[in-house]
Amino acid sequence: MSLHSLWTDEEQAILASLNTPARVQDFLDSIPYTTDHQTRSPRRVLRDRCAHCTEGAIFAAAALRFHGHPPLVVDLRAENDDDHVIAVYRWRGHWGAVAKSNFVGLRYREPIFRNLRELALSYFEEYFNTLGEKSLRAYSRPVDLSIFDDIHWMTTEQDLEIIGARLDRVRHYPLLDAEAVRNLRPVDKRMYDAGFLGTDMAGVYVAKPNAARR
Repeated sequence: MSLHSLWTDEEQAILASLNTPARVQDFLDSIPYTTDHQTRSPRRVLRDRCAHCTEGAIFAAAALRFHGHPPLVVDLRAENDDDHVIAVYRWRGHWGAVAKSNFVGLRYREPIFRNLRELALSYFEEYFNTLGEKSLRAYSRPVDLSIFDDIHWMTTEQDLEIIGARLDRVRHYPLLDAEAVRNLRPVDKRMYDAGFLGTDMAGVYVAKPNAARR
């Protein structure tokens, strides 16, 4: 069965129009960030016109797959903060990313990075918690969502919590060691204010003061 045949004519028309990663990002930027605690399939994101970061990454992976990319997602692991999930793709041998986020700086990345570590590090300075602490610590190996084809991840009406659970279990690679963490400088007020521009605070992890550092 063709992957395109899984979609309705209306869905195919929308996905066909999202024929570059930048256009997928534009779509995600055009819909509200949701603070609820479910994980919608790409079909449900198209219908409900909302998404949080995991839903946005899963949707982006499906949209990229529609145009011939493997449906790859990566987990960015944080300390005293929420993790973040991004869809990744390659163009001319370099990595880029598409992402839905409640924060200004944690969205699209141009395909200019030589490897996934470089791509993950591009999020580092703008990834901070409510205390102004830089919180990104590790990134996962990419997960190819085609392994979930048997549960119809692109079109199911069921919750896709299983994908988040898989991302949590896969191998993660540290970005910095304990000494580097101890020497991190908090973000300044201008970057802090810019990062929270337009953020729905109902969906923000409230960092705990003096949280133990890994």
